[in-house]
Amino acid sequence: MSSGFLRSLLAHPLTAGLDLDDPATTELRKQIISSKRLLRTIYDEWYSMLAGELPPVEGPVLELGSGAGYCGRFIPGLITSEVFLCGDVQLVADARRLPIRSDSLRAIVFTDVMHHMPDVREFFTEASRCLRSGGKILMIEPWVTPWSRFIYTRFHHEPFRPQANDWSFPSTGPLSGANGALPWIVFTRDRGQFEKDFPEFEIGRIQPFLPFRYLLSGGVGMRSLAPGFVHPILAGVEDMLRPLMSNLGMFAFISVRRI
Repeated sequence: MSSGFLRSLLAHPLTAGLDLDDPATTELRKQIISSKRLLRTIYDEWYSMLAGELPPVEGPVLELGSGAGYCGRFIPGLITSEVFLCGDVQLVADARRLPIRSDSLRAIVFTDVMHHMPDVREFFTEASRCLRSGGKILMIEPWVTPWSRFIYTRFHHEPFRPQANDWSFPSTGPLSGANGALPWIVFTRDRGQFEKDFPEFEIGRIQPFLPFRYLLSGGVGMRSLAPGFVHPILAGVEDMLRPLMSNLGMFAFISVRRI
């Protein structure tokens, strides 16, 4: 059975065949997250991680890519944004050109956004302008491990190119353009280059995790492969495997502080 046929077979009926760059698809993904108990529990965990790492400085927190999520339930006063008009987001903005006052933000947070940025250098330049001293960029993104390479290259619709030479890629659209390996490339493979090009930033915590739960939840594009009530069991298994996450993790929590 080919991986393409398997993806087609397991595609979620709400979004199967829809244009990824259509705002209506993002609206449907919000419904999917809300309706899938296992996936919703994972998002709760993600948002709790982001909220728990906010720095002790003054200022608002900006979320990028808010369209399908609900991070505002975990971070009071959160400024929500998206690259296109949808739902109840407060701001339509491109991460490379933020309509935000300089030296004003406490943090910029997001989940599954950086690997869609066609020129991530422009984002870090803009983030440097907007963040206050001590402010942070907090994110949860796909990560490169032996296990994730196997899954992402065979069963995921987005490009996953750990071997890419550049930190940029041709943009086909706000969500259809991607390199799932980009966060790992910037913060691990090319860490020395990042520290040279952006000395105002300090890479802090990088925590690979979540080898199985998101996969079994089906994410926002696939049918769920496990019922929600098994979450505590799956979380317990992953906790026991924590020493092996450098080989098994499919995502990583990443913290970057503006010095």
